[in-house]
Amino acid sequence: MCGIVGYIGNRQAAPIILDGLAKLEYRGYDSAGVAVFDGSKIHTEKAAGRLAVLEHLTRGGETMPGFSGIGHTRWATHGAPSDLNAHPHTNKQGTIAVVHNGIIENYIPLKKKLEKKGYEFVSETDTEILAKLLDYYYKGNPLEAVTKVLHRVEGSYALGIMFADFPGELYAARKDSPLIVGRNDDGCFIASDVPAILKYTRTVYYMDNQEVACLKADDLQFYSVDEEELSKESVTIDWDADAAEKAGYEHFMLKEMYEQPKTITDTISPRIHENDIVIEELNMSDEELREIRKIHIVACGSAYHAGVTAKYVIEGLARIPVEVDVASEFRYRNPILEQGAMVIVISQSGETADTLAALRESKARGFKVLGIVNVVGSSIAREADSVMYTWAGPEIAVATTKAYSAQLVAMYMLAMKMAKVRGLVDEKTFGSLLSDLRCLPDQVEMLLAQKEKIQHFANRYVGAKDIFFIGRGVDHAISLEGSLKLKEISYVHSEAYAAGELKHGTISLIEDGTLVVAVSTQEDLFAKTISNIVEVKARGAFVMAVTNEGNKAIEKAADYVVYLPETCNWFTNSLAIIPLQLFAYYVALARGCDVDKPRNLAKSVTVE
Repeated sequence: MCGIVGYIGNRQAAPIILDGLAKLEYRGYDSAGVAVFDGSKIHTEKAAGRLAVLEHLTRGGETMPGFSGIGHTRWATHGAPSDLNAHPHTNKQGTIAVVHNGIIENYIPLKKKLEKKGYEFVSETDTEILAKLLDYYYKGNPLEAVTKVLHRVEGSYALGIMFADFPGELYAARKDSPLIVGRNDDGCFIASDVPAILKYTRTVYYMDNQEVACLKADDLQFYSVDEEELSKESVTIDWDADAAEKAGYEHFMLKEMYEQPKTITDTISPRIHENDIVIEELNMSDEELREIRKIHIVACGSAYHAGVTAKYVIEGLARIPVEVDVASEFRYRNPILEQGAMVIVISQSGETADTLAALRESKARGFKVLGIVNVVGSSIAREADSVMYTWAGPEIAVATTKAYSAQLVAMYMLAMKMAKVRGLVDEKTFGSLLSDLRCLPDQVEMLLAQKEKIQHFANRYVGAKDIFFIGRGVDHAISLEGSLKLKEISYVHSEAYAAGELKHGTISLIEDGTLVVAVSTQEDLFAKTISNIVEVKARGAFVMAVTNEGNKAIEKAADYVVYLPETCNWFTNSLAIIPLQLFAYYVALARGCDVDKPRNLAKSVTVE
């Protein structure tokens, strides 16, 4: 995944592009580049490393005058991070420049054909093929050249393209990789995500697959891949612009953790009406909900972990069987979807490539798909039969926190709604669940206030080489997410296991000083989890326990205990995740890691 920004208008382009790329650096940060038409030719600057290297090289864009340009911040797929492999890529004469997010799957045969025609390549990337193909097809008509290239390439792409012969135009194209177009009184923009241009405009157009846009300083046109002009409606973004800034916090991740109480409130409040759950976006009647015989939840990463929690909650409350699949496995295992099944896909960005492919596979088989997403107008939001937004606002840190918490409460509400229409909870029980749901924001805030205690503990284990997370039931689901948070930002090896599996091999890895994080929030499983803690303690482990208030028995077994406020047993993951997020954050901080931009990772995976 990479970040793309383009601008054409009445202002200097390079500073705007660099500013936008800084907002997208969570999408890729191993190299960056900018191409600007300087009045006579396209001038390009590229540099390996963080965006700051390019900013220094161009003095914040001052050395690149011009009113139109494209920029790119890269997350390497084809070719190691280097100046040569950085985007933009150009034809030999430097008269065509292109930036690209995605993967061209047939680049090898295309490269061989171009080489036979005398084209030479200087990089290891698949993107350079696009620059050379554009050169091959360009006969004086940019739109014609772009569409001919799109007919030849296979794979995914979001493209920004400049032609020196047409300095008053920028071109954009999209297939399976996110790209938006914005407009204000000064000009037009392209970007991979809203935060890049939110400072300049709130009027955006979401490009659909195999669409091309031609941007001018005072005009904007959209075309199909067959050059047919299209009419598109703009969308007004109502985000608070400050939401995409750090607001005094050291890292976006810390800021977003502290935004979780608001995120939970914003996600649940619009759906609670007169002591009932109303999810209008479902577009399903109570009768249709009662007819659901099975649910398939499909997602990746943290969203998958939210799905694992949802399996326990939906099966426990609504008694509907649930299968949870990693999206990359679901799409290739030829899943059996029976009559009466419903598919739920979960994605923060709404652009996750494997999840989007699973959605399309499900719809192609005739099954309804509910998308749970955070980004309005994203591909999943547009293509799903119905969509439930999580209202987390922009999430910039690569490691998700608030979007994950929003996904959890969205699934709780869905489970409660299904349980009620199926007659499986009485009014008293439903009212108690609603009361506990409403309490979650304040309880999360209470746990965040304990950050100093967690930081002190994290500093003691900054040198840990291996950490194991264990739990039973929904506690196993939250252990998966706690382990992922730790490994992705601190680079400490960690694994999560169902506690009952310890004796089936894993316990052989426990030795003196090994840290084990034991999550125990299910009262009927307290005794069994304590037994597992005793087992690892006997082999030299140091145990951090996360449990409910009142479970004092665990203190005799664990070395350090974090207590959670009282809530119903289905909602405990919304509380248990808070100390695990804080622990991961402070371990990473103490190890000197770049918390917001962990190595080798990007915010949303828009390629396979």
